[in-house]
Amino acid sequence: MLGLLDIDPAAAAPIWRQIEDGMRRLVASGALPVGTAVPSVRELARELRVNPATVSKAYQRLTADGALEVRRGEGTFVAERPAGDLADERRRLLADGAAIFVEAARSMGVSEEESTNAISEAWREIKDAADGGTK
Repeated sequence: MLGLLDIDPAAAAPIWRQIEDGMRRLVASGALPVGTAVPSVRELARELRVNPATVSKAYQRLTADGALEVRRGEGTFVAERPAGDLADERRRLLADGAAIFVEAARSMGVSEEESTNAISEAWREIKDAADGGTK
């Protein structure tokens, strides 16, 4: 399930932030539906090969924000949230990703048109790969 959670130790973002953001994306996309149990702190730390305190920090932030809920004696689960909150989260995550892309493109002197073309090409390539390489 959380094989979709990518952690890059060489990235500028702290690992706890990568875990938090990755979990937010999984919840916002529906890959982790409401009520789904998430791995324990120790299980996820072992899977990702990181310190349990790192996972704990991400889980605490997600719980404080209402994305996760802890049920004593049962574990940690994806919390129920109003549909509008999930839509807002998706928009925020998309805007954050877009801003990172635009900043990278601008720093390389790439025009808006070139950037838009690169995004369109990436969509085609990813869609083609998901369709098994057939067009």
